[in-house]
Amino acid sequence: MSSQASFVEFVTDQLSACEGIVARKMFGEYALYLSGKMFALICDDQLFIKPTPESRSFLEIHSKIVEVPPYPQAKPWFVIDSDMLEDRDQLTDLANCTAASLPVPVKKTPKKDKTKS
Repeated sequence: MSSQASFVEFVTDQLSACEGIVARKMFGEYALYLSGKMFALICDDQLFIKPTPESRSFLEIHSKIVEVPPYPQAKPWFVIDSDMLEDRDQLTDLANCTAASLPVPVKKTPKKDKTKS
């Protein structure tokens, strides 16, 4: 089952205070990026936050922690409950602390074609 565009719009609207939030479609689901870092997934109309020590600490304080794989054969991610989804400030703080703790993605340089001289 793929996620509804309306749910993705709701989540990105809730995170609108985050500078540069972007949702990209992937295999019928969505990845959320902040400052170029993928920090969350939307799968089956549920929000999953990438597990980091910072996101775990935040969720221990503000919510209960539930870890579930977002799709088959995936490692568990933090699934966000409806109470936190409705709280813009907490959701924004969680997104910011998670993205801040992730490394900047390394841009891959294309390999040179060795067959050409």
